[in-house]
Amino acid sequence: MDCIHLTGIRCYGYTGYLPEEQVLGQWFEVDIKLWLDLAQAAETDAIADTLDYRSVISTIQNLVKTSKFALLEKLAGTIADSILQQSDRVTQVQVVVTKPAAPIPDFGGKISIELTRGYR
Repeated sequence: MDCIHLTGIRCYGYTGYLPEEQVLGQWFEVDIKLWLDLAQAAETDAIADTLDYRSVISTIQNLVKTSKFALLEKLAGTIADSILQQSDRVTQVQVVVTKPAAPIPDFGGKISIELTRGYR
């Protein structure tokens, strides 16, 4: 199966366990892999034969900006479900949501949630 990778989608949003994260917000980064058949698009060079990933990026940005969840897991799952619902071409999606600056004392690393969803 073919795959489209969209990486480094930066968005400002309000997901977080702490109340101030849902008020002040923070930056998130989303990477996504979309599995679908790209054979026809590779032959025709027509956008109608593939997935217009501008709409996927827009969906992700909108979800991150407007959602207020306590957990990154919920945000990642919502992104995955939304993409699967909006395109019947995508058979599987992998979402990685990264919180670059976690509000944890003495921790300067990143936190990422990765999940994969597909049609069963």
